[in-house]
Amino acid sequence: MKLLKQLAFQLNLDLPAFRSRNYRLYFAGQGLSMTGNFMTQVAILWLIYQLTDSALLLGLAGFFGQLPVFALAPISGILADRYNRHRLLLLLQIVGISISVTLTVITFLGWANFWTLLLLSTLLGLLKGLDVPVRHAFVSDMVSRELMGNAIALNAAFLNSARLFGPAIGGILIAHFGAGFCFVYDSLSYIVAIWAISALKITPRTVEVQKSNTWQKLKEGFQYAYHFLPVRSILLLLAVASLVSMSYTTLLPIFAVEVLHGGSETLGFLTAAAAMGSVFACVYLSFRHRVVGLERLIAFSPAIMGIGFIFFSISQVFLISQLALVLVGWSSTLQVAASNTVLQFIVEDGKRGRVMSFYAMCFMGMAPFGNLLAGTLAYYLKAPNTLILGGVVCIVGSVLFMQQLPQMVKLIQLGTKQVANN
Repeated sequence: MKLLKQLAFQLNLDLPAFRSRNYRLYFAGQGLSMTGNFMTQVAILWLIYQLTDSALLLGLAGFFGQLPVFALAPISGILADRYNRHRLLLLLQIVGISISVTLTVITFLGWANFWTLLLLSTLLGLLKGLDVPVRHAFVSDMVSRELMGNAIALNAAFLNSARLFGPAIGGILIAHFGAGFCFVYDSLSYIVAIWAISALKITPRTVEVQKSNTWQKLKEGFQYAYHFLPVRSILLLLAVASLVSMSYTTLLPIFAVEVLHGGSETLGFLTAAAAMGSVFACVYLSFRHRVVGLERLIAFSPAIMGIGFIFFSISQVFLISQLALVLVGWSSTLQVAASNTVLQFIVEDGKRGRVMSFYAMCFMGMAPFGNLLAGTLAYYLKAPNTLILGGVVCIVGSVLFMQQLPQMVKLIQLGTKQVANN
């Protein structure tokens, strides 16, 4: 018991977000739920491929599962600024468990077919498009401004851990018990998430009376993000880097087979290498307490990622390719998490939801367009040349962004002083 108390005390020192009861509940619930979400994504695609044996239909399902994140994120941002984020997040979890239970029932009863799975996959994409901006903006309601940076880093940690372990556990369940058990786990994990979110004690924030319509609110948020130069610079760099980093996995099978002369195991190890790099980045960020300095991580991470892509593209040695993807996963996650933290630190609270919706669009919403672009360029230029081009673009983006560093440092230092004074 004494050892457990000492461990808890040390965690509070090293991971200050865990001082918050709210965050401890949220972390426990979402850690399980996110793992279930990734298991469900794998299980749906597996079922579709089993039923259709068509790569085209598989790609179609992936496209419709990702596109709503880009389309719905701005609407979600308006909702996050206009309504109680705590209640919105709870409502979205209830919708999520409804979809998961439906998947469980139709799978075990043998009613699953391509069209029902496509519909439910699209609904999950719609849910994600609404959920992500609300979830990011909700961090500021859940913990104090002082703990926000560490909470965001820990969010990235459990998201990337779920991205690593969810598909792996899902693959084991599918192989030994069937895809339906992935949906069972996801449904049960939603119950834990709903309980944890319900148990949060959130002080209601003041919400301004909204006199303008939805279009005006969206326009207002866009103008704020566009004219506030540091926000615009962070979002543009994130969009450019995500266009490359969210789509290179589409080309991995080509590298695994044609470049490295391997098979499915080679592909699995390459995917795991990038995910492992993400986990390393999350561990580093979780133990980092200061916001000052994150702007430099944002600036240099795309350049490091670009170098990783170039080395991966020219490598014909499996170990070097793995190390290059560890570097890609590490730098990509550093940029994404650092951008999230700095944006939340410098934006006005009344516009936080809309700015985080643009963040979601620039980060996750680039996936369907990046996949389309990567596939097209690879057809004409070959896969290695496509990733080399993407790496060069990332490096150029970093160089241009560095011009904004002095202004960003001043804003972060000003915000840090305000936190210290409060």
